Amino acid sequence: MRVIEDSFQQKAHYLYAESGGVIRGVLPLVHMKSPLFGNRMVANAYCVAGAPAVTDAEALPHLDSRAEALMNELRADYIEYRDPARPHRDWKWKEGLYATFERPIESGEDANLKQIPRKQRAVVRKALKSELSFGIDTDVADFFGLFALSVRNLGTPVFSRGYFENLVRVFGGDCDILTVRLHGRPISSVLSFYFGNRVIPYYTGSVPEARKLGANDFMYWKLMRHAVERGYEIFDFGRSKVGTGPYAFKKNWGFEPHPVIHEFKMRAGVPMPNVNPNNPKYRLMIAAWKKLPLPLANAIGPFIGRQVG
Repeated sequence: MRVIEDSFQQKAHYLYAESGGVIRGVLPLVHMKSPLFGNRMVANAYCVAGAPAVTDAEALPHLDSRAEALMNELRADYIEYRDPARPHRDWKWKEGLYATFERPIESGEDANLKQIPRKQRAVVRKALKSELSFGIDTDVADFFGLFALSVRNLGTPVFSRGYFENLVRVFGGDCDILTVRLHGRPISSVLSFYFGNRVIPYYTGSVPEARKLGANDFMYWKLMRHAVERGYEIFDFGRSKVGTGPYAFKKNWGFEPHPVIHEFKMRAGVPMPNVNPNNPKYRLMIAAWKKLPLPLANAIGPFIGRQVG
């Protein structure tokens, strides 16, 4: 909540239900009001998932009811739950645009390597014999440069550098940055979160030649081993759009996709939203963004990025 409000100036309404002085459920909602992408309540904005998390089933309708009241009070068009654990039968939903990937990490290095399909394992072994090196960064500078380049090349507005500085500051030891270098030059980097028993590589960036150098394969392998050393057991590879390069990359590593559901509670008379990169409405914008000079994309990107959520 602090990161979102400080970084994007969007108002967060993080709800909780309690009984007898004990919290029985929480719901992280963010009011996203944008001239480009509409007026909506998103759980949880800027994240791949978000919905009511409850220890008592009776808490769920109370959280839903308060969320719907907020939607009406704020004149938002809809509430969006991302990948809910308990889907609603009477809500509208979409499936098939995104999938998530996760699996346990073998603690032994040889067993961990054998989890990777043979062809991809050969790429990892080759990268391990190269002159690539890695380190854990305490500053976001190298990561941000690589991330900004990558998202511009994808036609996506970049978030501000301050957002990543806020993440590292607020999450502390539950967040780190692993950067791969070649002869001292940063070529690939990933910002990851640690929660429960899992590591979650969340934001990543690289130079175009990183692919042929196997730098991203090297990076994820080193992150797996780094996570094992820290005592984590699950590699949560996150969400990717179906049919994209990142989706294929994760499958090539032997991860199985799990479809993601997005649920929507619409205000009366409001049609279903279509805020995603596959919407023809945004195709010209994406194509034009790819051609922007990087300094210009970095200058205006945060203004648009804060509206996407």
